[in-house]
Amino acid sequence: MRARRPLAAANWKMHLLRADAERYCAALRAGLPAAPAAEVVLFPSFPLLPPVAAALGGAPVAWGGQDLHAAEKGAHTGDVAGAQLADAGCTWVLCGHSERRRDHGEGDAAVAAKVAAAVRDGLQPLLCLGETREERHAGQTFAVLERQLREGLASRPERFAVAYEPVWAIGTGETATPELAAEAHAFLRGQLAALGFPAAAVRILYGGSVTPENAGELAAREEIDGFLVGGASLDPGRFLDIISRLGA
Repeated sequence: MRARRPLAAANWKMHLLRADAERYCAALRAGLPAAPAAEVVLFPSFPLLPPVAAALGGAPVAWGGQDLHAAEKGAHTGDVAGAQLADAGCTWVLCGHSERRRDHGEGDAAVAAKVAAAVRDGLQPLLCLGETREERHAGQTFAVLERQLREGLASRPERFAVAYEPVWAIGTGETATPELAAEAHAFLRGQLAALGFPAAAVRILYGGSVTPENAGELAAREEIDGFLVGGASLDPGRFLDIISRLGA
């Protein structure tokens, strides 16, 4: 039996419209058992939060925001506050996703502030971290992961999860081998312990081009507690297949 309940997270990124989201949620509800072995969370784009909340009411599925601003409120056009996410029924929020770091120049300090804001507003942060291809080839993988983890958790949150997303494997079709992924996860768990967190209880997800075809082999690794799924999560049937591999 797994030491930690698996977590399956679907990051829809900038995809789907209202009707798509409603059909998706209906298919997900129909395909999930009443008490799935894995915790399931959807991360739709902000305009889809209300229809997702309406479609999932009473289902064993949570939902969260793809990002938040560190401030409680204010003149921050285009951003969203943690309190607004919580008001939309969110219980989770992504912090430091690689695409936010890349597209919006979010550094470790900004990500740390968002983790702290998530906790302040009653949300569980899912801290995303990972190395680029250049960093891996330069032998900097562990140094990057240690820095991103230490700085991202500077506010000492009590309830959170971590997602290891090797940037070189996101959207490329290239997946870290189960051995490489497990090695990174074991390193992160060791660092959590060194930082004084209850490392054995923290879930560390893998997030690099996860598909139904590779999910089973990845999930078999003791250190991998679930998945942050991108492209494959846009099809509810494929996402359900991935979820099922976490209950095996």
